[in-house]
Amino acid sequence: MTKPIFPLNLSQKAPSQKTSAQIAPAQSRRSFIKQVGFALAAAPLVGIVACGGGSSESATTSTDTTTGSGSTGGSTGGSTGTSGTWATGGTAALTANFPADSLFDLGTSCSLALTKALTEGPCYFTVDNRDDISESQVGLPMQLCLRVVDSNCKPLSGLEVEVWHCDIAGIYSGDTSGSSDSAGFSSSFCTGNNANALKAKWYRGTQVTDSNGRVNFKTCFPGWYSSRTIHIHFRVRNNNNDQVVSQFCFTDALTQDICTTHANYSGRGIQDTTLASGRDTVFGSSATDFIFSTQQNSDGSLLAWKTIRLS
Repeated sequence: MTKPIFPLNLSQKAPSQKTSAQIAPAQSRRSFIKQVGFALAAAPLVGIVACGGGSSESATTSTDTTTGSGSTGGSTGGSTGTSGTWATGGTAALTANFPADSLFDLGTSCSLALTKALTEGPCYFTVDNRDDISESQVGLPMQLCLRVVDSNCKPLSGLEVEVWHCDIAGIYSGDTSGSSDSAGFSSSFCTGNNANALKAKWYRGTQVTDSNGRVNFKTCFPGWYSSRTIHIHFRVRNNNNDQVVSQFCFTDALTQDICTTHANYSGRGIQDTTLASGRDTVFGSSATDFIFSTQQNSDGSLLAWKTIRLS
């Protein structure tokens, strides 16, 4: 798969910055993402989906009734109601064990749905294999579980799964030293020239799928930046050959709850671009198939999971 190339104006002035939590979304980022989003409207469909079919990956009780049915994460891509206070302290606060593979239970059926591969964006570069990708950043600790299967919903082992996302203030890490693939990375655009971000590789990591096609990451719930709903990028490679590059997101109900009740997120408040608005410059009004299934763990952390199905 050839990675898209996007024009960047790196001369645009980044916002002044003090701490990560004080960073405001940049106007240049809004303009850039809108241009990319409009171009994606004509993107071709590809046979890369996550398993759906007659049963969900795991029973969840959704508090957001606007998401509909999602073929990328089971029949229901949604989030459970929270039973208590969200955990703080980043991944150091995680005490819950990763759930068993039954989390991805597909029942007896496997139906094929075609979804769009989504843009890689300008904030990608490779990093080493690691399971905890937080680099001790603060935020709501999150267990991120992904499973890769073939068109018959059989698990695919030995594939490289990479994920990357922004921090709680909506900026990406920018230390590309040692990266084998950083040619498309736009440091000024993605980091806002934040001194801490330029020295970090937070919220980036690679894992190799096990015999059940599964990878697990320890991370924190991402923040937001203008014109995008909160999201996580991912790519799947087979012997360094791209199988899919795309993004997953969360229900509006979950993002609103976290952004208004969690101490690390409430200072910035609710994201300015919800899924319901249809204005996200990548998902648009067709986000259903890209929504994580989620639930709150007993330790107050967040569990998010999704199955990626390759044709």
